[in-house]
Amino acid sequence: MSITIDRVEGPVPGLAAFLLDHHADMAGTAPPESQHALPLDRLLTPGVRLFALRDGDLLVGTGALASISEGHEELKSMRTDPGRRGRGLGRAMLDALLDDARRRGVRRVSLETGSADFFRPARALYARAGFEECDPFADYAADPHSTFMTMRLDAD
Repeated sequence: MSITIDRVEGPVPGLAAFLLDHHADMAGTAPPESQHALPLDRLLTPGVRLFALRDGDLLVGTGALASISEGHEELKSMRTDPGRRGRGLGRAMLDALLDDARRRGVRRVSLETGSADFFRPARALYARAGFEECDPFADYAADPHSTFMTMRLDAD
């Protein structure tokens, strides 16, 4: 299997449907006001670096980095095709995103994910990569449906 990670520079076949599925996956995990996944139009705005993980021409994963402030970015829209989970694709995407952030001099990457059991594998992935739980950041407020995590990149 050939997997490539590319900076999204233009339309990616299947991207809109893949992200709609991402939102649908999370629909019952928390009330709408506690779901913070970005829609496609927001992922394609300046200040967001959207990446696609492909197996040949097939989109199998996404991830993004959104600028919060100088040297601080937020991890967004991490998703692996459900039929391919458990094969290391999420970790490959996460590693690529963190490598990209380091190359650009980002000093801290933070994320918000759900606190429901549905998100347990994601929280474990982030913890294994070195993320630690933290207080809400940027415009987030404390929410029992959210887990906030952060990682300092300049400490590596």
